[in-house]
Amino acid sequence: MADTANPFDMDTSGFDAEKYLEKLLKDCSLREIMDTEAAVVKDTQTLHSDMQTLVYENYNKFISATDTIRKMKNDFKQMESDVNLLMNKMQSITSFSEQITGTLQGTRSQLCRLSEKHSLLKRLQFLSTLPAKLKSLIEEQNYAQAVQDYLHAQKVFAQYGRQPSFDGIKRECDQIMGDLKDKLRRDFQRAGNTAQSLTEIGELLLQLDEKTSDLASEMLTCAGKRLHEQIVMLQDQTERDMLEFVDMGIDGFLNDLALVVTSYFDMFVAKHYEQERDDFQENALNELNIFLNQNIDKYLNLVQDRVESDIGYGDTQVMLRALDRLHRRLQAMRNICRGLEVQKNTVDIIIGAAHQLCDAHSKNLRDHFADSLSSVRLSLVSAKSDAATGLNLSELIGNLYVSMVEKIKGVLQDLLIFLRTDWSFNIKAEHRGALCVEGIRENLLIGFLRHISKVMCGFANASSSSPPNLLLVLSKTCLELEQQGVHILIALVDDLYEIDSENSATLTHETEICAEMRETAQSLLDAYVRQQGTNISQMLRKSVETRDWLNCLEPRSVRAVMKRVVEELGGIETVVASLYESSGNAGGFRTTASSDSSRKTYFSNFTASKPQYRSNWSNYTPSQLESSYVSNIHRLFSERVDIFTSVEFTKASIVMGIIKIGLKTLLECVRLRTFSKFGLQQIQVDAHYLQMNLWRFVSDENLVNFLLDEILGSAVHRCLESVLMEPNAVEIICERG
Repeated sequence: MADTANPFDMDTSGFDAEKYLEKLLKDCSLREIMDTEAAVVKDTQTLHSDMQTLVYENYNKFISATDTIRKMKNDFKQMESDVNLLMNKMQSITSFSEQITGTLQGTRSQLCRLSEKHSLLKRLQFLSTLPAKLKSLIEEQNYAQAVQDYLHAQKVFAQYGRQPSFDGIKRECDQIMGDLKDKLRRDFQRAGNTAQSLTEIGELLLQLDEKTSDLASEMLTCAGKRLHEQIVMLQDQTERDMLEFVDMGIDGFLNDLALVVTSYFDMFVAKHYEQERDDFQENALNELNIFLNQNIDKYLNLVQDRVESDIGYGDTQVMLRALDRLHRRLQAMRNICRGLEVQKNTVDIIIGAAHQLCDAHSKNLRDHFADSLSSVRLSLVSAKSDAATGLNLSELIGNLYVSMVEKIKGVLQDLLIFLRTDWSFNIKAEHRGALCVEGIRENLLIGFLRHISKVMCGFANASSSSPPNLLLVLSKTCLELEQQGVHILIALVDDLYEIDSENSATLTHETEICAEMRETAQSLLDAYVRQQGTNISQMLRKSVETRDWLNCLEPRSVRAVMKRVVEELGGIETVVASLYESSGNAGGFRTTASSDSSRKTYFSNFTASKPQYRSNWSNYTPSQLESSYVSNIHRLFSERVDIFTSVEFTKASIVMGIIKIGLKTLLECVRLRTFSKFGLQQIQVDAHYLQMNLWRFVSDENLVNFLLDEILGSAVHRCLESVLMEPNAVEIICERG
């Protein structure tokens, strides 16, 4: 409002030029006044130019508007005359209409009476032809139209049925519809009806005033028979694959079941019947719920039987696609059947299938493992030489290890199909499903690894007659699993199935399986050492027991059995070296002896608390040798040697364990024999030959020298004439031999 009344604003209606000029002269300098004048002149010219432009642009429009207004004046004058003429004509029509109405007033009431009589005659004609029409419709099996016409006629019968002329028609119609009702009831009870026909017949019987409670019970009974026939038919479809089998069940059984359920619900649960008890709808709903669950249980049991028969033989992906389709269909049925509870679902079948497939895969893994072991044993039997065998052992171990690990990986990948995100089900969301996923880890993977350990450990029993190299292969395989395989497989299953095994108190930890594998590897390696040691021992024992040591000739060479023992140990060392590195050497034989080992008849004795020292049996006199004093002193200050202890996973420890068993056997056999002078000297030569050769196989020859000392000492003790051969002579014989 203030802006509108401002006298100094040129853009408002309250502008006062005199006041504006007076204020401008008072407040502004000459230059500012001149600038203001120039700005006002410029704005005035601009406005004048804009005004001219608008006039030029709208000139034609102004002219056209003027012509239009002039023309409208002429048109309105013509229109006014036309309207006046129309008004006169309407008044004339109105007067004529009033005259006609007055003239036809008596005829109108007569026409109404005639129309009513015509309508009544049509009804009577409908009633007179109704029996014939009903029979015709029934013959054509158009039962729905017949019932509809009959119900329509009931209104007419209710109005005119007391008249004798209509009573006969009514009785005839009632008789016809009574026969139809009996026929429909028989058709309703007949086996083989589809769910659609049951629903249609049920609707007609309800319209014909059939007792609702009886019809409801009978509908479920008849539908149950039909559904049972479909179950029997599905049981014979064994030649179809799982997807076709489920599609047949969905298109036939489940669709019929859904139709029966929805029709029953609409006919007996959703509607209220005055003639029935108040709790009829509640009872009908309970009966429908029982009927629905009984039939779904039958069908799902059939599906479960089919799944169990296909597990391990059919395509798992096809089976799960079928079960996914079935799961979606049952979910849709749950949405349709409001107020009904479907108790069993396909997730239980899927979880059961996962369990069964785990069992099948577990069996396949064990069979594959047994076949792999048989293949390894066959390869070992067909090996030609120790050197070739030694080279083949690494390959056999690699093949056995890789085949087991890859087979397990493949199985874990196959089972992962149950957890695909595009399925409509999620078994991990169920408690039983989560346990099933953990069962894949525990029962399948951990169970199979323990089965491997148990089976391999069985070869280590003393009662088994396993080839030594088989024990070595299995031991190394277990060691590879303990060092790498167990960690790889457990990490894989935890990653694939998103299992938090580290924070679980019920799941088996990796270290437990690794400990079992290492224990099995140790048992197998100890069994290998015992068996090879036993083989060496048998050669030495027979060589001692079958010789007459009291009647020996003077020794001229090393006995062949000693050469054979060294050769056997060399072969064993080659085989073991291909699998285990030596603790002190990179592999192969030792090339230099320690300062304490020499090609003389010296055998060292050592204790835990004293430094090693040499004993030279050839320096003792016969009188000294006859005394047991020296040997007793040796035993007194010698450390006890454990023969059958567990060996380490190194070449030197393994070969040393075999040598200890062989030398211990030789020692015990020597202690049980009696020797002559030449017999003692033969033992001296043999012991020196062993001392010359065995140092190459061990990392510390002191233990070997100690046992050889014991053997020669026992021979001296058991000799009737304890005279040793000169060291130089022994040296010459051993070098020559």
